[in-house]
Amino acid sequence: MGAAIEARRWGWPLVLLCLCVSLSGAVFALKWDAAAATVQQLQMGGELGGLSESEIADKIQIASRKGLVGGIAKGVFVMPVMVLLLSAVLWFSAWLFGMRAPFGRMMAVAAIAMMPIALYHLLFTLCVSAQHTMTLERVQTLLPTHLGLLKGLSPKMKTLLSAVDFFKLWSVGLLGLGFSAATGMRRGRALLLMGVLYLMYFGVFSVGLPAMGGGPGASMAGGK
Repeated sequence: MGAAIEARRWGWPLVLLCLCVSLSGAVFALKWDAAAATVQQLQMGGELGGLSESEIADKIQIASRKGLVGGIAKGVFVMPVMVLLLSAVLWFSAWLFGMRAPFGRMMAVAAIAMMPIALYHLLFTLCVSAQHTMTLERVQTLLPTHLGLLKGLSPKMKTLLSAVDFFKLWSVGLLGLGFSAATGMRRGRALLLMGVLYLMYFGVFSVGLPAMGGGPGASMAGGK
């Protein structure tokens, strides 16, 4: 890992991440029960009674196409942006602690640290491929990876324990080791820093925004 970061080799890890996420999105969209989801949405919006069968069929087809395009776009466009933003956060953190490291090294750290997420999407693709149909509700339980899925928990406790996610914590660990290799910071300190950043990220996007009604909707290709 240290040699790859020193050589700023972020290209192939990023390509692999994009391919795995795009593949999981495409396979999920092909297995997704768009008819049931679309009809339910029309019922909730009070639009179902005023539509003909052909119009409902058109909406189902459009929803299916949007799911396929959105799933692929997540890998092609969203993942590179996420890696770029993560690299910027790492570079800013290094600057904040008085350490200098080329941005290319931070790109390598971010891309390599996302490999557990790529593995998750690859495993998710295999699991989805074995299903007859898929729903958005089934996404979170198809490949359980965090403690928030334990039974008998309150909603708040489920949200908090969802932070204990195997693949995400694996990525955080790689971020700490990579940041240490790129900047020279002690490993223990770097791991602690990445742990704090992860908790801040989780607090904002999994606790704060959903509480204000601004959280993201269910993912079309896994929960990562």
